[in-house]
Amino acid sequence: MRRRPFLTVPGVLLAAALGGSLLAGCAGHDGTAASATSSSAPSSSGDESGAGPSTEPVAQEEDVEDADTDAPPFPADASPDTQDASSDSMVTVRDIRIGRHDGFDRIVFEVGGAGTPGWDVRYVDAATSQGSGDPVDVAGSAILRVSITGAGYPYDTGVEEFASSDPLTTAGTQVVKEVVFDATYEGTTVAFAGTTGSAPFRVFALQNPARVVVDVRDAG
Repeated sequence: MRRRPFLTVPGVLLAAALGGSLLAGCAGHDGTAASATSSSAPSSSGDESGAGPSTEPVAQEEDVEDADTDAPPFPADASPDTQDASSDSMVTVRDIRIGRHDGFDRIVFEVGGAGTPGWDVRYVDAATSQGSGDPVDVAGSAILRVSITGAGYPYDTGVEEFASSDPLTTAGTQVVKEVVFDATYEGTTVAFAGTTGSAPFRVFALQNPARVVVDVRDAG
């Protein structure tokens, strides 16, 4: 049998004192750790509400394209529309989009590179590929040729060029039937829009990102 040690009264008092000191020390250490944790929580909460990454929604590009504050009025006829490129323009068409708006269809040519592109937009009797002169098939009763000037090849601009062997179409358009991308040649990028008729159109530029916008008005 294991014998329990016998303690005298002074021994009991000494053990109690030592035990109290040890408990106090442990409580102090735990209290300090809890205090550090609680002090870091408000800091984390402050970061989320202040110094942390912003969670505000970013405006989508379509919102900018929907804003017509910079768009000129539609002309009364379907005359050609031209604009010179800046002297330092060297851009590549990186994307083409088609959309429906109230009273018109919109074609957007997004570009990347340097300077400000120009354009020459007009109805033509037939669509032919620049450089080769080969015919280009475009669906529609009329053909609107869009020439983006001040253009450069991808190896000049560092921008990957839009490429599609199929015509671009989208549901809901009323005037633009399809858009066919041709090519870039000697500083000009060409695409053809097949339309339901020679309707009035307007052309203007938007920024962020840089793009040339062609709006074709509804007939009548």
